[in-house]
Amino acid sequence: MKHKISLLLLGIALFSGAASLNAQVKTDYDHSANFASYKTYSWLKVQAGDSLWDARLQQDVDAQLAAKGWTKVDSNGNAVVSAFRSTQQQQSLQTFYDGFGGGWGRRGFGGGGMGMATTDTETTTVGNMVVDIFDAHTQNLLWRGKDSDDLSSNSDKNTEKLTKDINNMFKHFPPK
Repeated sequence: MKHKISLLLLGIALFSGAASLNAQVKTDYDHSANFASYKTYSWLKVQAGDSLWDARLQQDVDAQLAAKGWTKVDSNGNAVVSAFRSTQQQQSLQTFYDGFGGGWGRRGFGGGGMGMATTDTETTTVGNMVVDIFDAHTQNLLWRGKDSDDLSSNSDKNTEKLTKDINNMFKHFPPK
């Protein structure tokens, strides 16, 4: 019985941990905007922490917009794009249980012993990204994509995650 409960709790912990590793990509847009009228864009600002990440973020957004038929121009585009990326440390608690007492004992059910609980604090680096697209003439927000994802200590893996997350962000762009 103890073994079954321990396996069940381990399974729940692994499942919830795996679910938190997925990126949380969300998008929203102005439902009254006619996205078919926007074909060119210019960059307003890219801020991602350092020039390497600025370039990666801008390159990935450029690739997605080009794939959707939009053309990048140095100035006076129909739309203006800005992108921001930040990182923060997030702490979470992980509790594992072992040695549950159970079964029938001298005092009835559950009298078979004491259980142990161990709680550890995990610190995870989380990356947050926002991509905004504005109408260049009215300066109204047309579209926003947001992403939050756990980051690795490996820069190459984070670069791959950035590309994948931006692909997911622009999956249904432009909105119909």
